[in-house]
Amino acid sequence: LRWQEHYTLLAQIVEWFDIIAIQEVNNKLDGLRALEAALPSHYSLIFSDKGGNNERSAFIYDSRKVKQMEKVGEVGIPPNEQRHIKLPGIDQKFTGFDRNPYLCSFQWNNQILILITVHSFSGTTKKADINRRALEAYAIGRYADLRNKSKHSFSKNIIALGDFNIPKIEKGDRVYTALTKRGLLLPEHSAKVYSNISDDKMFDQIAFLPSIKSKIQSQGVFDFDNAIFPKLWEQQSKKDFKAYLRYYISDHRPLWMQLKF
Repeated sequence: LRWQEHYTLLAQIVEWFDIIAIQEVNNKLDGLRALEAALPSHYSLIFSDKGGNNERSAFIYDSRKVKQMEKVGEVGIPPNEQRHIKLPGIDQKFTGFDRNPYLCSFQWNNQILILITVHSFSGTTKKADINRRALEAYAIGRYADLRNKSKHSFSKNIIALGDFNIPKIEKGDRVYTALTKRGLLLPEHSAKVYSNISDDKMFDQIAFLPSIKSKIQSQGVFDFDNAIFPKLWEQQSKKDFKAYLRYYISDHRPLWMQLKF
């Protein structure tokens, strides 16, 4: 279990940002409530019901800077549309998300943003699991594309972010190809550190429509390793340090993006 000091530290990390999307929130809300209590009162919280693996999704935002708007919900694919979620070379049928992506709308500088927090099916490296992950990725990209083209869209500033469980951002990767097939873009990756603390996967991504690209000021991975527990970083092996980090803080580093409209 985390100590109060860990929640205080998590809150200090959160305070670097205006809107924070969180995945793998426990169905039991004690931990999320402890983080909320450690934050200043101007940070507000909204979260989903539980999905696969008893996980919720959440957004925390600085209410002094952004305003939560009316559109809130989950991205669900109706049964009569599931036949459209298909990819070349994959015979498996899409039967829904393991954890429905959770979306929330925010207003900032007179612009409305639709943020979709994602935690895709993880599974194993077996072909069937990778195919399932790819179908989920395509479903997210298709949703963003259709809303972007719709005259009834609440906003076309759509950003999907979170843990897509993409091993590598490279041509030929099935999940990456599926996510970007309908027009979603991913930022260029120049950081030497990955978002997962094992430094070997590109699971976490911020995917955006082309209209957002010119608004991106900067982006990267929030590398906090040698800052949050400096004595442990210096005194313990990196393996032991990361085991402590994984248990008390997170096994993922924050991925961030700065926008200017």
